[in-house]
Amino acid sequence: MEKIFTDQMNQTIRLENIPRRIVSLVPSQTELLYDLGLEEEVVGITKFCIHPEKWFQSKKRIGGTKKLNVEAIRSLQPDLIIGNKEENTKSDYTAIQEIAPVWMSDILTLEDAYDMILQLGTLVGKVEKSKEITEKIRSEFERLPKIGTPKSVLYFIWQEPYFVAGKNTFIDALLEACSFENACTQDRYPIYNTENALKPDFVFLSSEPFPFKAKHVAEMQALFPDAQVLIVDGEFFSWYGSRMLYAPTYFRKLIQQLSNK
Repeated sequence: MEKIFTDQMNQTIRLENIPRRIVSLVPSQTELLYDLGLEEEVVGITKFCIHPEKWFQSKKRIGGTKKLNVEAIRSLQPDLIIGNKEENTKSDYTAIQEIAPVWMSDILTLEDAYDMILQLGTLVGKVEKSKEITEKIRSEFERLPKIGTPKSVLYFIWQEPYFVAGKNTFIDALLEACSFENACTQDRYPIYNTENALKPDFVFLSSEPFPFKAKHVAEMQALFPDAQVLIVDGEFFSWYGSRMLYAPTYFRKLIQQLSNK
């Protein structure tokens, strides 16, 4: 019996059966599919789907998130493709719609992430497991310590040019969950003008998508002499799948570290 599903972009897809051949176009959602127990069902992933390691080594790679190999996807004969509005391009989305039903996520908040996990659990026949994962994540985030007066953070995701995470991003939502205040008040991912007079308490250099290293800390410290500059784990700040199970433990340590400064 055909079932109709609505994705987070408010688009409908129709499935005759529980999917048996799935292609995942987003690293954090690939890891979620693994934790949902879809070892055999997932047949294709991107070159950036590095977790779990054994899938990264064994599963067919179908290009990058922004540059899919459409013919490689077609050759896998999927009955479901799972993507994301921000990660995948509109042109790729249009092309792969001709191959199989495409379910897209659109995640800006913690609630969006919880909804995505639950919806995918229903979509792939793993309802109870998706509920278990969601409840654990929600519980851990609710236990994060609350800071009385939020400290401001400028969160860099790229160099040359410098891009920062602004409002209406998942990173912004996680900064708020940690009781930080985003120093960038612009939407999405604006280029940061180094002549800007922002004076954040902290400058976070993300480990991804640009791999900031120790050498970049000194460069940023010169730009922000009154701030504490440090490298943070970009996966915990931007992956919205089952990696969120471990993010609160990292955040608690980070908050404690910064509170002692």
